[in-house]
Amino acid sequence: MKILQEFKQFIMRGNVIDLAVAIIIGIAFGKIVSSFVSDVIMPPIGLLLGGVDFSNLALTLKAGSEGVEPVLLKYGVFINSVIDFIIIGFVIFLIVKAINSLKKKEEEKPAAPPAPTKSEVLLAEIRDELRKK
Repeated sequence: MKILQEFKQFIMRGNVIDLAVAIIIGIAFGKIVSSFVSDVIMPPIGLLLGGVDFSNLALTLKAGSEGVEPVLLKYGVFINSVIDFIIIGFVIFLIVKAINSLKKKEEEKPAAPPAPTKSEVLLAEIRDELRKK
């Protein structure tokens, strides 16, 4: 029973839950970007390159025969994956850059000056007394 209680404490920590939410959002974001690349970006690029469908680009290593499928090196799918990675990386870069700029703005706000020490207060009083004379 103690192990279950420790596990419950571990799972209920904010960091673990935040991490789980981030992973789920990341997976969903990856699917969106993959769809964006394969359904929006690649068709116009393929059209510009003479109607090439990148997902169908492959190199036949061994021709297929009856009942045996051919062995293909699908470099077109790899190209799509590389473009997915570049787009995801760029978007994450922009997000991190925006977060960092927000943090900088918070840091740039002037903090309240620290309270004067006893010796500073005493020196200020002495200065004020000397000015009066």
